[in-house]
Amino acid sequence: MKQIIVLCGAAGTGKTTVQTYLQTYFNFARVVTHTTRLPRQGEVNGQDYYFETPASMAKLHLLEKVVYDHHQYGSSKEGLARALADHPGAVIVLDTKGATTYQQVLGDQVVVVFLTVSPTTDLGHRLAQRGDDPEKIQSRLTSAEFQRDLTLPTTLQGKAIVIKNDEWAQTKTRLDQLMATILVPKGDN
Repeated sequence: MKQIIVLCGAAGTGKTTVQTYLQTYFNFARVVTHTTRLPRQGEVNGQDYYFETPASMAKLHLLEKVVYDHHQYGSSKEGLARALADHPGAVIVLDTKGATTYQQVLGDQVVVVFLTVSPTTDLGHRLAQRGDDPEKIQSRLTSAEFQRDLTLPTTLQGKAIVIKNDEWAQTKTRLDQLMATILVPKGDN
């Protein structure tokens, strides 16, 4: 069974960096998600998102979905199948609500990794370092979703792997250890 790594945690904890690392060094595919918003300049259908209409979105077998800024976003069983077709596994970045859904629906196929930093007051600084707009940073830091994603939900406690992403070298070591267990055929461990 190919594994799906679900990365979750608050904004600024390094989810995209970890996703890129798993893609680059372990050939895990990024799960491309769906949206009903129009493509931004330079975005490619099937690479950045699957751009859908409300009607085509309704036909998908969505595992989780949200409405943000009047547009639907979600990940589907179809998108997962495409990601897993030619790769040893897949990786997706979700909020903690979506991570909970994946774990409940897909069970042992999912490995949830919850990223955090200490102290969490550093998250605003991290968002600023990556070039986010100061007004958007403030809005994000005070949002209910950000506050929710600062802590591991009780539904994932004891099930998720928690990685404190304060130092990249330590995070990379933890990821390498995790991947060594995931990529070992089940009969060999």
